[in-house]
Amino acid sequence: MIHLNWKEAPTIKTVTCTQTDAKKYLVSNVLTVGKTYEVKNETEEFIFVVDNTGHVGGFYKEYFA
Repeated sequence: MIHLNWKEAPTIKTVTCTQTDAKKYLVSNVLTVGKTYEVKNETEEFIFVVDNTGHVGGFYKEYFA
């Protein structure tokens, strides 16, 4: 259950949100275009960041630069 410690884990890198135009999910309420986010974990398809709610959330890489 490594995901329980991600919020306290050291930041891997930072990324900037470039768009919130999701096809299927509403992400504009937790991501802001132009804001920089701390990356806590990363997979081939997803980036796990501390979002606007203060929690770690997983998002497709297409939202970030």
